[in-house]
Amino acid sequence: MKKIIPLLILIFIVFISSGQSAEQQSLETLLTKWLPNKPLESFLAIFEIPYWGILVSIEERGYYPFVEFLIRKGTHFVYFGIIALAVYAALPKFTFRTLAAGVLTIVFAIVDEYHQSLTSGRTATAQDVMLDTAGAITALLLLTCVQFIKHRKTTKV
Repeated sequence: MKKIIPLLILIFIVFISSGQSAEQQSLETLLTKWLPNKPLESFLAIFEIPYWGILVSIEERGYYPFVEFLIRKGTHFVYFGIIALAVYAALPKFTFRTLAAGVLTIVFAIVDEYHQSLTSGRTATAQDVMLDTAGAITALLLLTCVQFIKHRKTTKV
């Protein structure tokens, strides 16, 4: 039971976050205060990211909205990687545990996007589900690699 508590906390945080409007979650005021000199602006200006049928860039949105976009999407990737690891930890040991953790995390990402679609001013996107899935798969692959390396070290000794 103790192993499921971190997962429940992570899910609760996502549920609360998905229920907030974009305005409630906006980081632009903080970014303006924390990054007044717009660090890396010339470097970031070379990037144009296709997302939801548009190109997201500094030229298109401005510096602070673009940085906020990168933070939001990076958070999706990392957070769902962490959720996948928490799902993995909560599952009992069995042959397809890693696969099950990945599938359950993807299902959760889909449910999260649906919940988000019910929030005023928010939309559900397949791109976010794909980003969440990529984060989950990356984290589970890294876990598998670490486990493989640890197993090789213990069998060599």
